[in-house]
Amino acid sequence: MVEPIGITNLPNQRYKIVSKEGATFTIMLAGESGLGKTTFINTLFQTSLKQHQEVLNRFNKPIKKTVEIDIVRAELEEKNFKIRLNVIDTPGLGDNVNNKNSWQPIIDFIDDQHNSYMRQETQPIRKDSKDLRVHACLYFIRPTGHTLKPLDIEVMKRIGTRANLIPVIAKADTLSPHEMLEFKNRIREIIEVQDIRIYSPPINLDDVPASSEHAKQLIESMPFAVVGSEDDVENEKGEFVKGRKYPWVSDQ
Repeated sequence: MVEPIGITNLPNQRYKIVSKEGATFTIMLAGESGLGKTTFINTLFQTSLKQHQEVLNRFNKPIKKTVEIDIVRAELEEKNFKIRLNVIDTPGLGDNVNNKNSWQPIIDFIDDQHNSYMRQETQPIRKDSKDLRVHACLYFIRPTGHTLKPLDIEVMKRIGTRANLIPVIAKADTLSPHEMLEFKNRIREIIEVQDIRIYSPPINLDDVPASSEHAKQLIESMPFAVVGSEDDVENEKGEFVKGRKYPWVSDQ
């Protein structure tokens, strides 16, 4: 059978090319130390993409934290579609006594990757070019229930002008539903007042109604509230899933 040609077949041709070559996706994790960034990314992709780094404190007890920008590469496959995943784990913010310009390594990394990609695009041979441009940055917010810290506001402002910024409230199970709702409202107000650019899913009224409605729900849900876990627990159906088991929850 002869494959049809012409403009009407371009979407099908493009789909075949992308399906064959796969895609590259780079995600950055930013925020304070101890908010479970590494745990969350392992939970999100349901595999141990990144190992925890242990640093000893003054009591010789291990502290799991990232002390420098770390790049983890992996190739995932879902429904015969391959994705080359790059996870950029950044140093914890607010760890120093003087946190002035503590965001600079993160900003420099994002800018350097844009500049590097542009330089590679000007070369005659671009087959082996490397692309580490950040597609999305998950910014983890400590679940204080109060408001954003000045450091959070400054960092989010700078990242938002360079990458798709997605704010998430870490360890959401430490807040009650009412506290979470109030905390989200405060964060939304600050984002609007401080003119922080965050990612907003496109809403196309001409698209499928279900797709537009889903995009609206995502916008209304920001900032997202997340909980990560690398432990397997048994649910009510007797199935083992990734989750947390709390001592105050009865086994009955």
